[in-house]
Amino acid sequence: MKGEPDFLQNLRDEMGGGRQWLDRAVVIVYAVLAGLAVVAFTLLAEGAFALYSGLRSGWWWAPLVWTPALTALVVWAIRRWAPGAAGSGVPQVLTALDPATPLRERSRFVSLRLSLVKMVAVSGGVLAGLSIGRQGPSVQVAAGVMLHARRWLSPNSGITHRELLVAGGAAGIAAAFNTPLGGIVFAIEELSRRLQDRNSGLMLAAIVIAGLVAVSAFGNLSYFGRVRAEALSWSLFLPGALVAVGCGLLGGLMSRLMLASFIGLPDRFCAYRRKRPVTFAAICGFAVAVIAVISDGTAVGGGHEHTKVMLEQVGTPGASHQPLVFTGLKFVASWLSSWAGVPGGLFGPSLSIGAGVGADVAWLLDSPHGAALIALGMCGFLAAVTQTPITAMIIVMEMTDGHSMVLSLMACALLASLISRMISRPLYSTMSQLMMRSMRDGVTAAPPSPGEGSAPGR
Repeated sequence: MKGEPDFLQNLRDEMGGGRQWLDRAVVIVYAVLAGLAVVAFTLLAEGAFALYSGLRSGWWWAPLVWTPALTALVVWAIRRWAPGAAGSGVPQVLTALDPATPLRERSRFVSLRLSLVKMVAVSGGVLAGLSIGRQGPSVQVAAGVMLHARRWLSPNSGITHRELLVAGGAAGIAAAFNTPLGGIVFAIEELSRRLQDRNSGLMLAAIVIAGLVAVSAFGNLSYFGRVRAEALSWSLFLPGALVAVGCGLLGGLMSRLMLASFIGLPDRFCAYRRKRPVTFAAICGFAVAVIAVISDGTAVGGGHEHTKVMLEQVGTPGASHQPLVFTGLKFVASWLSSWAGVPGGLFGPSLSIGAGVGADVAWLLDSPHGAALIALGMCGFLAAVTQTPITAMIIVMEMTDGHSMVLSLMACALLASLISRMISRPLYSTMSQLMMRSMRDGVTAAPPSPGEGSAPGR
């Protein structure tokens, strides 16, 4: 029939294009390199936090000196040598993806050099003992590695800068969380609403390969461990709804605070920050250090260690989780760490804060579904802060055994995201719009993400 595919001709076209296969091989090799970069980033950040933990355990007062000093040093170095490495990394990738961004300007937001600087700077913030994560920065790190592949591709490859950026950013999420499916959904929901049909399979393969590299390095386990939810019943409905509402309100508040901190308000704090950003960073670092001393270190770092402890001890007498206290301290520490201007992400702290909300509701209502509520909290708060409910649901779902919570996670993510949208504009896309505006106005330094670092001079 006319119009039907010609199998033999298509096979000859596929097998006969040697340069086409070479281009595909280049993309696959860079996908492996992107995964390895995130693995190296993970090991570097975890090693930094281990050093900080050893310092804090040896001298309880050490963070009061160490944290503000190192926070100021990181902010000073980033502002001086690599302002494009500030922030979380997701808004930078979104800005580089914007069709209005000229090709010559994309290196201000995403490049191999910025990827290397980002890894060191975020690890410096972790070494300082701030409440930051590495998952958001992994998006910029992997995108910078993948974008570097463009120089080795043929002009007729059909693989664009945009496709490499989308694949790299999503590969960063896939490798950071050991969730390849989560990376694919993130590419669709946050980074790009479309992929070219011609190369969509190759780009998806690159995302999966980067995720598999992380799985090969760390095993098929999530960064936050494995959530094992018991058999669910209708008794989960009321506490689950409270978790979703609480996460929506707190997540919306966090997003709004981040945006306000980035834009700058007409108050004395923002005025002082604009005048003396390094000193302001030291003050924020000291406040985070005080929180570290009060919480015995549980409210700083990415938060995954305390989250694992909560999951292990849920429902047992004498659990180390302090109801309401941990959640509040972690919330404030994460906001101050971002306001200080140190590069760092919100994904990890958001999951930790959400886990605290779930544990708090389980404690308040004496619910037997502690593990399930913690999983719902992680999903709800991440969805509320990022306003990407499908990505949040998929990431947390891949951290649970079985599929018994799929509908519950989906409902919680959607409700929390809806409530957050009533309180705050979308965090990452709004930051990207502000970066585009600054670029058009001729600002020389690329501003970072609002909630995860602030723009130089703002």
